[in-house]
Amino acid sequence: MKTSGQTPAKPKLEKVGECLYRYSSNGVYYALVKDRGKQKKRSLGTTDKAVAKRKLADFKRNLGKVDHSAGKVTLRELCAHYLATVQNQKPATKRRKADIVKRLIDDFPDGADCQISKIRKSRIETWLAGYGFGVASHNLYVQCVRAVFALAVGDKLIHESPADAIECRKVLPPVRITPSFEEFQRIIRDVRSQPFNADAADSADFLEFMGLAGVGQAEMGRLVRGDIDFAKERIRLYRVKTSTPYFIPLYPQIRPVLERMNVKGMQHDRKVFAIKDGKKALSAACRRLGIPPYSQRSLRRMFITRCIELGIDVKVIADWQGHQDGGKLILATYSHVRKTHADEMAKKLTLAAH
Repeated sequence: MKTSGQTPAKPKLEKVGECLYRYSSNGVYYALVKDRGKQKKRSLGTTDKAVAKRKLADFKRNLGKVDHSAGKVTLRELCAHYLATVQNQKPATKRRKADIVKRLIDDFPDGADCQISKIRKSRIETWLAGYGFGVASHNLYVQCVRAVFALAVGDKLIHESPADAIECRKVLPPVRITPSFEEFQRIIRDVRSQPFNADAADSADFLEFMGLAGVGQAEMGRLVRGDIDFAKERIRLYRVKTSTPYFIPLYPQIRPVLERMNVKGMQHDRKVFAIKDGKKALSAACRRLGIPPYSQRSLRRMFITRCIELGIDVKVIADWQGHQDGGKLILATYSHVRKTHADEMAKKLTLAAH
């Protein structure tokens, strides 16, 4: 108990070893090291002496990694240097990184002219907390800031990045709604039956082919008559990202669609489909029918799910999708089955047991 008039003792930094000190008040260890004539003090963040000794050794070792002749580089200068390194990236990527860096310069709690050697993890976390980010945006910002400070470490401006310990948030798996084949058929009938839509037939053909062939919108938009070989009964498609060709069978279920469109009579270089996107027609049909708002990707998932339910080998499905991984992506992403199918499979096990 304090008596009247007593002044509480000030905490002392006591030396407990070479370059190793400890505060009497809380027991936290500190490093106090002379480097190039200047005293460097750093909290070691522990009350355990053995841990403190290891951290002290790391601190001494890292001091030698910093190029002190580089001067007192500011956050603004580091950001400008970083942006100069991304100029040859894709325009959208470059634009996104420039936006993040601008926010870092404009909104950093200590200002953009603070020295990067004095920036701590907690200050970056404070900056990030100022935005109402979702998981994806938060992770993009963390990755960009890590890259900014990694540049400083690589140039020996700082010995360790304050952003490395900031974790990305866990991305929850997306909810992928998939129509049943019966819903798909209802959608196509509804789209085709719209009397006041001049593109009704074209939209129905586009969506029907997409669901029956399991082909993506971008690939369908590039499809020309010359890609369809009726003699060999196959269709050549191109992966949009790589322009790599792959082939799918001319499935029996898509023949009526192609015949109705009179594809055989088209010029060799003519686009097969008159439209490039059936999104609006699909969305409107789902609203009219009172079913979930399926996307064009949903139709591709329906095709893959249906193939799995029909017992088609996953490697074959992967080949039809232009995948080069032998079915790994299909198994990881698309091997979900509807409950009705799962129930049917369970019945087979029950029958086999008798």
